[in-house]
Amino acid sequence: MSEDDDRSPPSDLGCADSESSSKTRNCSGISGSGSTSVEVQAPYPDQVLENVLENVLCFLTSRRDRSAASLVCKSWYRAEALTRSELFIGNCYAVSPRRATTRFTRVRSVAIKGKPRFADFNLMPPNWGAHFSPWVATMAKAYPWLEKIYLKRMSVTDENLAILAHSFPSFKELALVCCEGFGTSGLAVVASKCRQLKVLDLIESEVLDDDVDWISCFPESHTCLESLIFDCVECLINFEALERLVVRSPYLKKLRLNRLASIGQLHRLMVRAPQLTHLGTGSFTTLDAVQGEPEPDYASAFAASRSLVCLSGFREASPEFLFAIYPVCANLTSLNFSYATIDVEELKSVICHCRKLQTLWVLDTICDEGLQAVAASCKELRELRVFPVEAQEDFESPVSEVGFQAISEGCRKLESILYFCQRMTNAAVIAMSKNCPDLVVFRLCIMGRHRPDYVTGEPMDEGFGAIVMNCKKLTRLAVSGLLTDRAFDYIGKYGKLVRTLSVAFAGDSDMGLKYVLEGCPNLQKLEIRDSPFGDAALLSGLHHYYNMRFLWMSSCRLTREGCTEIARALPRMVVEVMQEANAVRDEERRGFIDTLYMYRSLEGPRDDAPEVVEIA
Repeated sequence: MSEDDDRSPPSDLGCADSESSSKTRNCSGISGSGSTSVEVQAPYPDQVLENVLENVLCFLTSRRDRSAASLVCKSWYRAEALTRSELFIGNCYAVSPRRATTRFTRVRSVAIKGKPRFADFNLMPPNWGAHFSPWVATMAKAYPWLEKIYLKRMSVTDENLAILAHSFPSFKELALVCCEGFGTSGLAVVASKCRQLKVLDLIESEVLDDDVDWISCFPESHTCLESLIFDCVECLINFEALERLVVRSPYLKKLRLNRLASIGQLHRLMVRAPQLTHLGTGSFTTLDAVQGEPEPDYASAFAASRSLVCLSGFREASPEFLFAIYPVCANLTSLNFSYATIDVEELKSVICHCRKLQTLWVLDTICDEGLQAVAASCKELRELRVFPVEAQEDFESPVSEVGFQAISEGCRKLESILYFCQRMTNAAVIAMSKNCPDLVVFRLCIMGRHRPDYVTGEPMDEGFGAIVMNCKKLTRLAVSGLLTDRAFDYIGKYGKLVRTLSVAFAGDSDMGLKYVLEGCPNLQKLEIRDSPFGDAALLSGLHHYYNMRFLWMSSCRLTREGCTEIARALPRMVVEVMQEANAVRDEERRGFIDTLYMYRSLEGPRDDAPEVVEIA
């Protein structure tokens, strides 16, 4: 049921438990000479064990620990199910809603993931699936007390949101991440019907403009809102209604505005909500300036927001207003400039004040010099993401191994890095592995196919080999650049904790993938694109696929026959083959499929696959 389930559950998974969790105590009257006494029979040992188990398991919060506990025996399996209040479904097709709700009967919080990550890069056919409809229909009957739903890469309709709003009277939290299919009319129903709503987070989702003023639909009385995130909404918001909503939401801590909110509107909201801890600034420019009116004191508004620890937004940021955030920089632990095309000097003016920063997202417009400034100031940095302003092979990236190495030398507490560039060296990557041994996530995306070490011209094998050798906590790895099978040999030998591996334009034979599949026992998610791995490489993982959540391979050298063979050998894996209709193929790609998506499922093949998806 979760991404941590590494073995098949007991054979009675999904069957309703016919026995009560607490058995009835039996009392029997016993007649004696001249008197009557009642003897109370002691509870069965099994009942005592189950009661103790339930009390202990209530304190177990880790999904992995709970999954392990449920596999001990049937009594532990039942007790774990009865005490689970949070349900995580890593793949909406891995289990049916009916099976999940039958096993877990006391759930108050549900998280469901749908499409694989490559959907974010338009590598999946439209209308592929991941529909929320069957889930919300089943949960409406099984979990009337449900309080929280988190969805990622799911197809959600306005009707789904209406069912949600009408079915769960105590509903409190809704987060829709990278979802699609719904619009402002669905949000209006949620806002008006969910009277106890604390969280409404819309993150990188596609929201349709139904010309409905959903902000005005929140209760006119004081609300329970603690988090309101709508920075992905591309339509105008009724600002006056939003301002009134903020005023009557005294518990509001997180607010992220969309790009149509001006810095003047931001100022008005900050004055009315100085208690905010997380703020998305919207455009951060003067979209609605009135000629002749004095400019508000933006810096004073930020200075009054003494609880701010997280800043994001800056969608159309005007550099002349950056000074306004200086008063809060000293307390910031998270700063997201990933939409702000600021230059080196503009970043320097801000980053020198950010001594407590732990998370930083930026565009590569800050150049290597900007990264050197980050390294000099942000000694507590744990996570860094550097995105390209132009993700094209022929566009010269302004960041390189120079800024990368500066970060490794200055930010030695780094645990996670995502770095887009066009030039890199083994020496810089090896330095990162030695300077930042606590790395858990290492994603290096060298844009352009098969790019070698920029200085030596050698493959990038030794750099990535050093990462898996020296970073003992590594669980997520993304590799790119010119890589031979030697790099994958390193990953198989030393990447024993790696759970997610992403490969692009890398490898030179089937042996590379074989090294990984035979050497990484904890591998759960494997994403491969544009690499020379074929049927032999695919078949080398037969022993491990049941332990994985999914395997994705696109533009590799897989044949339909190889996919059919894997499906025949592993009947509990669903093997989906996607072929682009009417695609013009060069001679090299003829005979090979476009995409393979394979995942484990207790239900077998799904019944809602579009025509472009063939179940092998």
